Amino acid sequence: MTPGTELERIEPIEPPPESLWQRLREHPERAPEFVALYAGVHFGPQAARFAARMGSRAPEKAARLALRRHVRLARLEGAALGLGGFTTAAADLAALVWVQCRMVFFIAAAYGYDPTHPMRPAELLALRGIYPNAQEARQALDGLGPLMAGSYVQAKLSAKDDRQFGALAGFAARKAAERSAGRMIPLISSPINAVMNAAATKDLGKRTIAYYGGS
Repeated sequence: MTPGTELERIEPIEPPPESLWQRLREHPERAPEFVALYAGVHFGPQAARFAARMGSRAPEKAARLALRRHVRLARLEGAALGLGGFTTAAADLAALVWVQCRMVFFIAAAYGYDPTHPMRPAELLALRGIYPNAQEARQALDGLGPLMAGSYVQAKLSAKDDRQFGALAGFAARKAAERSAGRMIPLISSPINAVMNAAATKDLGKRTIAYYGGS
């Protein structure tokens, strides 16, 4: 590994902690808020270290690097978990959400924003379209605002949907609850998952760059 490659290295991503899963099981209607808060705690320090390694490099370059690395992670994750079809659908979605959350914090840090600041989880929710703006999202996180995320999630669910899966689907901002038959078939779903996960992550990354980069 060359010195330049080591400098730009992004730490391997760890799975969501069991304590987060417990919160989601207890309060699936507040899944977006819990995921955003836990992501801030876990990824804020990592994003700060990433920005420190980037040093004086152009923010745009560091942000694009973070986007590329996380798109690749999303693609690999989708291909691996897609091998199981329906049996790994929920795990695939959770892993995708976790990867995308980290990417947002890394891009924010690349542009000089403190990734450990309380507004970062709120901005994540706004970028995902769960709340109309970061201010309202922060109020909800503080327990002061309406549970718009809960309303958003419930609108996505049918009587046969699992509530936790539906909540994560809403946060992922893709039609995960309306999956095509191909994504449910083992082996066949692997390349489909890889492409769709990468595309969704790239789309979020571009919007995040526009938000923090001011373009």
